[in-house]
Amino acid sequence: MEAAEAHDGQRERFDLGLLVGDLALDEDVASDEDESLEGLRQELEDCKDDEEVANILANGIKLRDYTKGVENNIRQIELDSIQDYIGESENLVSLHDQICDCDNILSQMETLLTGFQTEIGSISSEIKVLQEKSMDMGLKLKNRKAAESKLSKFVEDIIVPPRMIDIIVDGEVNDEYMKTLETLSRKIKFIEADAMVKSSKALKDVQPEVERLRQKAVSKIFEFVIQKFYALRKPKTNIQILQQSVLLKYKYTIVFLKEHAKEIYAEVRAAYIDTMNKVLSAHFRAYIQALEKLQLDIATSTDLLGVETRSTGFLFSIGKEPLKSRSSVFALGERINILKEIDQPALIPHIAEAKSQKYPYEVLFRSLQKLLIDTATSEYLFSDDFFGEESLFNDIFAGPIQVVDEHFNAVLLNCYDAIGIMLMIRIIHQHQVNLSLWPRFKMVFDLHLNSLRNANVRTLWEDDVHPHYVIRRYAEFTASLVHLNVEYGDGQLDLNLERLRMAVEDLLVKLAKMFPKQKLQTVFLINNYDLTISILKEAGTDGGKAQLHFEEVLKSNIAIYVEELLLEHFTEDTATSSDKASVSDVEPLVKDFAGRWKAAIELMHKDVITSFSNFLCGMEILKAALTQLLLYYTRLTECVKRINGGSALNKDLISISSILYEIKKYSRTF
Repeated sequence: MEAAEAHDGQRERFDLGLLVGDLALDEDVASDEDESLEGLRQELEDCKDDEEVANILANGIKLRDYTKGVENNIRQIELDSIQDYIGESENLVSLHDQICDCDNILSQMETLLTGFQTEIGSISSEIKVLQEKSMDMGLKLKNRKAAESKLSKFVEDIIVPPRMIDIIVDGEVNDEYMKTLETLSRKIKFIEADAMVKSSKALKDVQPEVERLRQKAVSKIFEFVIQKFYALRKPKTNIQILQQSVLLKYKYTIVFLKEHAKEIYAEVRAAYIDTMNKVLSAHFRAYIQALEKLQLDIATSTDLLGVETRSTGFLFSIGKEPLKSRSSVFALGERINILKEIDQPALIPHIAEAKSQKYPYEVLFRSLQKLLIDTATSEYLFSDDFFGEESLFNDIFAGPIQVVDEHFNAVLLNCYDAIGIMLMIRIIHQHQVNLSLWPRFKMVFDLHLNSLRNANVRTLWEDDVHPHYVIRRYAEFTASLVHLNVEYGDGQLDLNLERLRMAVEDLLVKLAKMFPKQKLQTVFLINNYDLTISILKEAGTDGGKAQLHFEEVLKSNIAIYVEELLLEHFTEDTATSSDKASVSDVEPLVKDFAGRWKAAIELMHKDVITSFSNFLCGMEILKAALTQLLLYYTRLTECVKRINGGSALNKDLISISSILYEIKKYSRTF
């Protein structure tokens, strides 16, 4: 402690200034005086903005004194710094020791880490070796797995399990048998397709067994399928249900035969075609026979437009049932409803027969066509699904179509019902079936046309001005065909109807000429024209050219009849009076008209009522006649007024208002 205190005392007494001494600043004064002062002014100018220089100059301080003061300050600062360093010397020594210790520790760490680096390098080499070994082992494992997979698949595909042998040889044909059959098919394809298999020793042991199984499977499924085909021949068998619920369930048997026994497949295919051909042919033959019992006959070859009325006549020679209403031969009536029922199910003959129902042939035709289309559609879909062949359908349906064609040709040969044929044409148009009905229709239509052209007028003529039955037939026949042509616009049919119109109009004129009086001829024509127009309108169709033509000729004949009626009940001079007539010429006319005009109008009314079958038409004719009479009498009164001395006849003239009043009395009955 004392030594330390002595040391501290020495340090306190230590004065650096004693060691350094005073610094001499006047050594270079003499040399300074010798320096040139040429640049002094410039330097002062440059330093005039310096605050310290400006302060020195302002205070008048000498540069030497100022410099000495600055040097003293610097010396003092230096001494202070040395004192600070001396004061921190122990700390610096301690810091130096610590740095040396750290160097030693770091040196040890460097040695340790160098050892670690060496060991890590060794480990990295070992890891690389292990990695190479691992990759080699992975490659070997992958190759072994690939080999195992191929070998396993080969063994699985080529081996024949005992269970498969039992099912194929002794098992029943069911769902399990179908699955086993698929497995056998895969094995057969594997043996036949893979070249490696053919060269393998295992094939020599397995192939004979697989072949025996194939033969046994082919034999068993052949017997099974043929047995199911024969079940289709049993009476009252629902073919579609048997096909859908049984045969389609085992359709893989056909696939197996097609792939592995083509000859047997051909036999099965032929057996099915033969079976279905015979079964469907028999079904359609029985159905046609049942339909024939339901047939309602309409017309025979004698039921033509221009043939005189008879009590016999049938639609087709096959039928035996007499017709209740002869109008059905030429009128469409409710027969049009068949076109609304085209997609309805086919008739069930025994139900209709039990109800004692009869139908025109077009109803039976639609039912037969519907059954044929439905059966063909069902069979086509089944054949395509079961056999995978569309061509099979044509062979199967060759027989049924032949049966239907033979029946239809036999019926068509004796068909004289033009309305029925046209209905059948519309039915096959909607069914999109190709049947040649137009030639037969044309033939029957020409029979009607020729019956009008070659009609015996004397045989057909009746002493009656009312509508003739031939004209009624024509009107109903035309209205029916026009109605059936509305949605189709067949131009050829329109031309035929035009030919028919000209023929019937020519016959009508010939019949009219059989009446002795012109008036009766005109009345006869008017009645028939009016009937034709009425029927065309009542049919609810646009009569087209025929209706327009008959309306024109009706109008012209009404005008002729009106003139004839007025000439019959009034003198001709009433309508032909002129300005050149004298009082003596006109006076008889005026007095004659005044004396009997009311009675003449009454007679005209009775004549019209008895002459025309259509009351409304008769009233229109009477109205036209009275209007024309009023027009003629108005001319007569005007003529009388223009004649010299005609005023003398004023007392005999009937006022226009009186005639109008009388006309209105008959107008109220319209």
